[in-house]
Amino acid sequence: MATHKSALKRHRQSLKHRQSNRAMKAEIQTLTKKVINASEEEAPVVLKALQSKIDKAGRKGVLHYKNAAHRVSQMMRKVTEKTIAKETN
Repeated sequence: MATHKSALKRHRQSLKHRQSNRAMKAEIQTLTKKVINASEEEAPVVLKALQSKIDKAGRKGVLHYKNAAHRVSQMMRKVTEKTIAKETN
């Protein structure tokens, strides 16, 4: 382990950032599951919360910005397909 004062501080910071990043990713994963399992009426509401979380993670660098955009796009697509399937039945 590092012994310099600045290296010790950097290590503490990296542990905090890791914890924060993991929490954000876990929340995104939970919201993703909620969107997939949500009914047609509540899916758009949960999707809006998910989109906000993913965009924030993309801005902060937790997720790559293109990966964040791809995830949002795919979830929008799933919700749209879910509502279209409901309308055709």
